[in-house]
Amino acid sequence: MDFLIQLFNGLQLGSIYALIALGYTMVYGVAKLINFAHGDIIMVGAYTIFFVVQTSLFRSGLPLYLAIIPAIIACTLLGVVIERIAYKPLRNSSSISILITAIGVSLFLENLFVKVFTANARPVPSLFNQASLNIFGIRLSFQTIFTIVLTIILTIILQIFISKTKYGKMMLAVSEDYKASSLVGINVDNTMTMTFAIGSALAGVASLLYVSSYPQITPFIGSMLGIKAFTAAVVGGIGSIPGAVIGGFILGMIEVMTRAYLSSSYADAIVFLVLILVLIVKPTGILGNMEKEKV
Repeated sequence: MDFLIQLFNGLQLGSIYALIALGYTMVYGVAKLINFAHGDIIMVGAYTIFFVVQTSLFRSGLPLYLAIIPAIIACTLLGVVIERIAYKPLRNSSSISILITAIGVSLFLENLFVKVFTANARPVPSLFNQASLNIFGIRLSFQTIFTIVLTIILTIILQIFISKTKYGKMMLAVSEDYKASSLVGINVDNTMTMTFAIGSALAGVASLLYVSSYPQITPFIGSMLGIKAFTAAVVGGIGSIPGAVIGGFILGMIEVMTRAYLSSSYADAIVFLVLILVLIVKPTGILGNMEKEKV
């Protein structure tokens, strides 16, 4: 029974990693860059939720989970601004230049929030009621089930959007060859911006799920979250939407099981050990495909 509870706890944590990993895998799949500032976008979403729930509207009776709306808006706008200001001018630059820029944006956001809000941890009130559900004889919290189900639903919607809609097919075309896409009339700039917007909106959802599970925020929460989610994307196969979700679930369960049955001090080490093993055995990840670069 305890094992099953820990399994669902792992799926809950993995769902958060999966949503963040989707942002990484979308941006990499389309723009061929690793947005290391993605974790800090989640941090901004978490602070947005914190300050929104302090307003009189929410204190007077509005459901706290509605704070997801301003969080999504804030994260989406921030993602678009970062893409336009930091990444668009470097689109034809070397990979190392873009990588350094991404790290610089991440450090800028972290230090900006330390300067404005200090590094002190801030408690976030419970966003969901504490009701529990009985599933196959196991008592699970509502937010555990909500987190897992919402992640699965958003993944399905995103997969349908990419494969069935006009804009999704434009993103696929740009991911294959953005220069050729521009020749057939696709607006590459708008497609890149849309990719960042969708990934950042998912980060806004992830910020709500994170603070509902771990109700304390600092300007540095995005660092480790981003690294682990990137690890999940690589394990699942970066560039693959189902792979990002599978990788997130795997990492979440490994981390929770390690904390439950070994020691919390080993959790991070084992997570990154899994990454090393995957890169040795299957560098493309579980669902990734080997790509041949044209010379």
